[in-house]
Amino acid sequence: MSLRERMGGMLADTRPLQNPHFRRLWTANIITVIGAQLTVVAVPAQIYAETGSSAYVGLTGVFGLVPLVVFGLWGGALADHFDRRALLMITTVGLIGTAVLFWVQAAAGVGNVWLLLSLFSVQQAFFAINQPTRSAILPRLLDAEVLPAANSLNMTVMQAGAIGGPLIAGVLIPFTGFAWLYLADAVCLFATLFAVVRLPRLPVEGMTGTPGLRSVIEGITYLRTQPVLMMSFLVDIIAMVFGMPRALFPEIAHESFLGPEEGGLAFALLFAGIPIGAVIGGVFSGWVSRVSAQGRAVIWCIVVWGLAMIGFGLAVLGADALPGSARLWLVVAVLMLVIGGAADMASAAFRSSMLQTAAADEVRGRLQGIFIVVVAGGPRIADVAHGASAAVVGTAAAAAGGGVLVVVLVVVAALAVPSFVRYRITTGTTNRSTS
Repeated sequence: MSLRERMGGMLADTRPLQNPHFRRLWTANIITVIGAQLTVVAVPAQIYAETGSSAYVGLTGVFGLVPLVVFGLWGGALADHFDRRALLMITTVGLIGTAVLFWVQAAAGVGNVWLLLSLFSVQQAFFAINQPTRSAILPRLLDAEVLPAANSLNMTVMQAGAIGGPLIAGVLIPFTGFAWLYLADAVCLFATLFAVVRLPRLPVEGMTGTPGLRSVIEGITYLRTQPVLMMSFLVDIIAMVFGMPRALFPEIAHESFLGPEEGGLAFALLFAGIPIGAVIGGVFSGWVSRVSAQGRAVIWCIVVWGLAMIGFGLAVLGADALPGSARLWLVVAVLMLVIGGAADMASAAFRSSMLQTAAADEVRGRLQGIFIVVVAGGPRIADVAHGASAAVVGTAAAAAGGGVLVVVLVVVAALAVPSFVRYRITTGTTNRSTS
């Protein structure tokens, strides 16, 4: 009997790794995601080091959101028109190029926050095209019954990198500066490029029209006929916009937990908390493949997320009130982020699987484009909202108040759309490429 069987099927379901194409992409992500997270941490850290302002850090939300919306929607249309393998190759090369430019500006000591934000926008544009395309190919590679497991495996690797990235970056930034982190990102991306090159051609089934505005509108029109999918987007917006306090992490690490202004352990632990929870949730995600009532599961996961963010805000408040106990409150704060991360991982696995199994191949890219706008755009709106609200009410109140709003609003949404709560997944087979 295997370890997974002895543990009642709680360990991650690894059946998707039997597909060689998925296995290569997944393995490459182990390398690539660490480099990507170095940049995710380095950008706000560099902005805060240059400005000393959480409001400027919050501007990453604006500069990231606009290209995510524009190129996420258009990128989905591109993914429904062109060969998806070719599109992945082009956008991966673009991500490598932007990482190199990040390295150049840091190595040259330019120190211009607006240049840094502009490069961030270009990077997000490539990301916004790459991610819908990447998600849209999964149902072509795997059976529907293992898609929740595949999404869990992908998110586990991404979040594991999100642990390593902040920890490595937080420790290295005071010694190496930012340039070497950006360069590491560029080098790591070559692993994904190699995996993408090995994919078979992936032309779109039933492709019609051109990848313009009309195609985007057709995708949005299709989504309007799917209330359950629309609700899955809405509850994620609620969770992320009101409950993601990451723009506050630099200030909280420095002011509440007494870390150095340019980084340090507290800074690293705060950024790593949510990913640690997601990895723990991913390692013990065998249960997600057995859940059929996915709508109800999503609601419960988001409620837990909101409660965890309330606890995080209260821990920051405790550190502000009792600075002599800052280390103890830091442990509590990170624990709350860990709990939230585990809940968010499960929610995301269920919502991704809903979308991948419900859409036909010819619209899957466009719906994934909308999905990436929602999933990645929500936290960027949160960056702006939390940065602005913290300037008025303080970081603790901004974080805890956001968690309260998450719980209240997701319960209201569930009561308003009971069909989402009743939603159960149906499984079947898909067109797979295993050569």
